[in-house]
Amino acid sequence: MSNVRDFGATGDGMTDDTAAIRHALKDCDGMLEFPRGNYLISETIEVVLDELGRMGIDGADGTATVVMTGAGPAFRIVGTHGGTGDPNSAKSNVWAKQRMPTIRNIEITGRHEEADGVELIETMQAVFSGVLIRKVRHAIRLHKRNRNVLIADSHIYHNTGVGVFLDAVNLHQINICGNHISYNRLGGIRIEQSEVRNLQITGNDIEYNNHRSFGSEPEITAEIYIDTTAERASVNEVTVASNTIQATPSPGGCNIRIKEKPDTDRPPGLWGISANILGNQENSLHLSGCYGIAVTGNTIYSSENRNVLIQESSHINLTGNVFRRHTPRLFTGVRLENSTDCVLSGCSFRDESVEGQQNGASLLEMTECVRINVQGCQLIDGAPWGIDAENCREINVSGCTFGGELLKDRGEGAVRFKGIGEKNLISGCTIVGKLDLNEAANVTLANNV
Repeated sequence: MSNVRDFGATGDGMTDDTAAIRHALKDCDGMLEFPRGNYLISETIEVVLDELGRMGIDGADGTATVVMTGAGPAFRIVGTHGGTGDPNSAKSNVWAKQRMPTIRNIEITGRHEEADGVELIETMQAVFSGVLIRKVRHAIRLHKRNRNVLIADSHIYHNTGVGVFLDAVNLHQINICGNHISYNRLGGIRIEQSEVRNLQITGNDIEYNNHRSFGSEPEITAEIYIDTTAERASVNEVTVASNTIQATPSPGGCNIRIKEKPDTDRPPGLWGISANILGNQENSLHLSGCYGIAVTGNTIYSSENRNVLIQESSHINLTGNVFRRHTPRLFTGVRLENSTDCVLSGCSFRDESVEGQQNGASLLEMTECVRINVQGCQLIDGAPWGIDAENCREINVSGCTFGGELLKDRGEGAVRFKGIGEKNLISGCTIVGKLDLNEAANVTLANNV
């Protein structure tokens, strides 16, 4: 390794070490070592891989801190990879000089309102491991083009912008695993104006990523925020699994928000959202304009508006999820609007609060929907209703249980269909509570108890 102190860096927390670190970078042997200390820099340390060769940055098992006192990223890692993830698409200089730039075991903080952590541009196989980034704007920003990025075992904490920001980037193959991503004002993981494939978000703690801890005005955000409304933007082939994703409610806020124009020819799809804990935001999961998403085996609890809000989407499958309300302040429920060809199966809905839902939300609401199958679900203690549908057609509710001990004290009934509809069916269900079925909704009852 090349010890930055051998090139004049002091690490005393008072001296500007920018020039010394640049000197070390220019003449180092490939691994830039920061011994224990606080290293002030006032300008970006730019690592141009094609000039410097294969590079790593090490912070001596987390004992070193780099403090960015100027605007821009503390480190900018720049490659020239213009290919794909296919090994045959990478030019020989990428393999020889640029592959796998690594940042490990170091803290990066900021003392400027526009200081960022690390920016990646056109890199191949970049690795973050054991990194702490805090008190900057954007902690990790991926821009333009990158391939095969690993972000693991790191703390991305208390930043004024985004924790992991995929910003106008073409990126395939990125794993975000085993991290603590919390208290980032504009979102934990945020994707905008980007084309992304093969994104894995697994085993993270992603919490409280909104304005609350900064005492500032709220902006619409989410723990995981995916916006593909820009021209040519799309995000596909995504797994969000085994994360704890929680927050405090904020206006327009969500735990997971996927936003797409409904008339696009490439809406978000090929998504799996499974085995997560979601809750305590305005909406836990908010999908709009989406296609082809499986939401399975999650526990989704108290929300200010809805546990799940689905708008102008199709081919959404909610299977084996638990929807519940655990505090009188917040509520529960799933709402589908203007959506088609969706399935809810094996889900458990329950409003556990004695006073009922003061926001007027039923456990499952559908409006202007077509071909929705609700199978084998339990809808317990709904207030006002277990299922409330309006202007829907080809709704099939089968093998479900409606009931609960609290129904006699609050709530209107089990199922309501209002407005105009056709070919709606309720069959094979166990029903405790009133049915309110508008004749014009055309609902058929068969073999219910």
